[in-house]
Amino acid sequence: MKKTLTALICAALIFGSTNADAARYFMQGNTKGSTTPYGDNLRVGKYVQADDAKIYYEVYGKGAPVLILHGGGVGSPYEMGRIIDDLQKNYQVIVMSTRGHGRSEIGHSPMTYEQKANDALAVIKAVTNKPVKIIGFSDGAYTAYKIAAMYPAQVERIVAIGAGTLQAGYFSGEMKLDDLAKIDSAFIEEQKKIRPEPERWQEFCNAYMDFWSKMHVGEETFSAIKCPVLLVVGDEDDHAPVITVLEAHQLIPNSRLCVVPKAWHDAFNGNYNVFKAAVMPFVSAQIKDLKAGSNKVEYNSKR
Repeated sequence: MKKTLTALICAALIFGSTNADAARYFMQGNTKGSTTPYGDNLRVGKYVQADDAKIYYEVYGKGAPVLILHGGGVGSPYEMGRIIDDLQKNYQVIVMSTRGHGRSEIGHSPMTYEQKANDALAVIKAVTNKPVKIIGFSDGAYTAYKIAAMYPAQVERIVAIGAGTLQAGYFSGEMKLDDLAKIDSAFIEEQKKIRPEPERWQEFCNAYMDFWSKMHVGEETFSAIKCPVLLVVGDEDDHAPVITVLEAHQLIPNSRLCVVPKAWHDAFNGNYNVFKAAVMPFVSAQIKDLKAGSNKVEYNSKR
């Protein structure tokens, strides 16, 4: 089964409304958003050089550091506004726009998850010398996996939303800005204004789709992750179907699983109360209480 353009667009597709003075994100609807324009808040925004691109980030609150990694394609930090609002009350929340999104540059090197991990590491090091908790959605969750595998000392724990095992070719098709504009012209126009290289946006979309069409994520990735992981998936997620997230859960040595009822790929938006009830205790738990690992039983017939 393959996912075409319309589906992959939704690797970061969230439905929500915003304050008139705040940011907007792709296809906003009626779900409550944040009044803070995350990803476009120049009052606190900063840049760090990561290889051949300047990466934009913002920092909110005080406490243990939490890195937020939004979805890809038409993703933006604002889509995760509600969880950022809640986290910054007790944590130092690092909100970055990933390469090619929002105010971050595209660069000129090939797109890889090693590149995405190194971009995030540059942001982390610019803010803190402590290991971070990471909350990543979709593309952002896969990036979190890669950071944990490459730089285990930098990652204390991960909340991964909508990211399970993935076979090459599952996502395919094109992502055309003209088509996106027909769906949400206001979002496209706003993004063109804040992007440092709007003339290269279609170039980035082409590279992004090519990258995703070849993506394979399996045992070699998940078995390398040693930190505690909370996997979150909506029961109606067709981008990371529940079975693929369950497979990832079985492969990650120390993981927990939360299936959010009546929720799609954006489980944190489809049923925020359930999402928050699962995530907040995991984020706040003492790391010693999470290091024991999880008891995984493959099938009751094999017990």
